[in-house]
Amino acid sequence: MRAFQVTSHTQPPSMADVETPKPQAGEVLLDIAACGLNFADLLMSKGTYQDTPALPFTLGMEVCGTVVAQGPGVSEPAVGTRVAVFGGKGGLAEQGVFPADRCTTVPDGMPAEAAAGFMVAYGTSHLALKRRANLQPGETLLVLGAAGGVGLTAVEVGKAMGARVIAVARGAEKLAVAKEAGADHLIDCDTDDVKAVVKSLGGADVVYDPVGGELFKAALGACNREARILAIGFASGDVPPVPANILLVKNVSVIGFYWGGYLTFNPKALTDSLAELMEWYTTGRLQPHISHVMPLDKAPEALDLLRTRKSTGKVVVTP
Repeated sequence: MRAFQVTSHTQPPSMADVETPKPQAGEVLLDIAACGLNFADLLMSKGTYQDTPALPFTLGMEVCGTVVAQGPGVSEPAVGTRVAVFGGKGGLAEQGVFPADRCTTVPDGMPAEAAAGFMVAYGTSHLALKRRANLQPGETLLVLGAAGGVGLTAVEVGKAMGARVIAVARGAEKLAVAKEAGADHLIDCDTDDVKAVVKSLGGADVVYDPVGGELFKAALGACNREARILAIGFASGDVPPVPANILLVKNVSVIGFYWGGYLTFNPKALTDSLAELMEWYTTGRLQPHISHVMPLDKAPEALDLLRTRKSTGKVVVTP
């Protein structure tokens, strides 16, 4: 079968013909219908992600597919079931093996492309905002990188939780996407003074930051007292230092959040969160935004859309 693999951290990933894997104990084999891409895939290819697998490995953290075989000891999900699963790797291929206990049944009306790009982005925003930041109805949520894969879901989830949402993104086109997702106020970080505009709007109670760098500093300066800043990632490439004196004076909390980490110490938190999100989807409260769907042989171009920030929402590859 075809698989898009990383064989060296100093060379670009490439397509390879590999043996179809066989499911081991606790695993299922999927025919992969779609694979959602994430910024972490770019980091993995360079060997800089915290959970980078050993070489060689197939990129692609989250997929939607159909169960075609079960490993020893597996009874569910049954062969023929359409599932979504976060495997951490293996998604950019025609078939793949994944842990059976991580599989979530996909609702009949949910397209494979939507299901494949659903778990990491929506799961990150929902668990971060609800569990870690304790976002309350009526609070002001400031979302940085608001048109990106996780940022756009933070806008949507924040609105579903009753917050007033301020979206920060680059350019009118990306801001229009954030507005469509429910943002109440829009800030163009290329032309606007983010700190000044947020303060003029009453300040931020919760900050959702997948960007880091200078935007983190601007957001910190616009925080209200007892604000919570969620450190989601550093797409800017700049991990900002945190001035503890400002945290002290304003009683601000900076909260780290890594969605994948819950797989090791509290997987029930993930499954409960995803169950609630699937219910929100089936009742029409969530409308996943996918800017690009591309075939497997275009995987390099698909990843480049993330690298150059030319996508909005999710980029999905369909083997």
